[in-house]
Amino acid sequence: MPMRKFAMVAESLAWEPNIIIRDHEPVTREDLLRVHTPEYVDAVQTGDPRELAESQKFPWSEQLYPSVLLTNGGVLAAARTALEKRVSGALASGFHHAGPVHGEGFCTFNGLVVALEKLRSEGLIRTAAVLDMDLHYGNGTAMLAEARRWMFALSIYGNDYWDNKAWMDVTERKHPMGMQHASHALPARCHGTEMLSILHESLPLLIGHGKPDILLYQAGADPLKDDPYSPLELTAFDLAERDRAVFEFAKKHDIPIAWVLAGGYTEDTSKVVEVHTNTARVCRDTYCPVA
Repeated sequence: MPMRKFAMVAESLAWEPNIIIRDHEPVTREDLLRVHTPEYVDAVQTGDPRELAESQKFPWSEQLYPSVLLTNGGVLAAARTALEKRVSGALASGFHHAGPVHGEGFCTFNGLVVALEKLRSEGLIRTAAVLDMDLHYGNGTAMLAEARRWMFALSIYGNDYWDNKAWMDVTERKHPMGMQHASHALPARCHGTEMLSILHESLPLLIGHGKPDILLYQAGADPLKDDPYSPLELTAFDLAERDRAVFEFAKKHDIPIAWVLAGGYTEDTSKVVEVHTNTARVCRDTYCPVA
C-alpha cells in the first residue's frame, strides 16, 4: 500500500463542502493495554524481541511505535466525534488483523477495538458493533470480539486471512458464526448486485443484540476489481453504493457511525484514492448534503 495515498485523500477532500478535516492526538500506552498484552506493546516500542516486534510484517524502527499511536488515535478521534455529531471518519486504517498478543497483515495494534475500549472506559458507550468490508477477513477483530460480550463484529470479505497469510480462494475456508462475530464470504467474480444483496441481508445482524451505541465501519478499497489481490468484479461505483447502503442503515437506525479507510493496492494509486474519497462524499451526501 503506498503511504502517499493518505495524503492524497486528504488533499482531495480539503476543499469539499461540508467536510471538515481535523488533527487528532495519539492513543496512549494505557489505551493499548486494554486490548494488547504488555509483552507485545513493549516489543513494538523497543524492537525486542524483534520477531514479535515485526510480527505484523513491518521492519521495526524507532519511528514505528509513535506512528501507530498516532494512526490508532485517528480511529479514536473519529469514534469520539461520531458520538457527538452522529457521523465521522478517519483518514487512517482500522488495523483489523491485529490480535491481542501479536500483529498480523501489516496491522500493529487493532485501532477499532482500542477505540471502543477507550470509549467504554470513559462511560461513553456500553455496546458497539464493527462492520468490516475490507477485501480480507477481519480475523483480529473477530478474535477480540469473541472475548467481549458487549461488541459484535461482522466481516464481509473476498479474501480469507488467517495465521498472517491471505488466501484468494474463499470457497474452501469458512469461518464459524459466533455469539459475538459473523462473516460472509463474497464469491469469486462477485458483481455489485450480488454484493449489495449479501450486504442488505447481513446488515440486520449488527442490531441482532439490540442497537449498538456506536458502529465502526472499515471501508476497504481493495475489493475493487482492479486490485491485484481482488477476485471480485466490483467497480468504484459498486463500492460507493456499498458505502451508501451502510450509511443509510446507520442513519435509519440512529446509530452513530465512524468509518475508517482500509486496503487498496492498485498500481495506479488514483484508483484507490477515488474509492476512499467516494466514501467521504457518500457519507456527506447521506448526512449533510450540499444545497
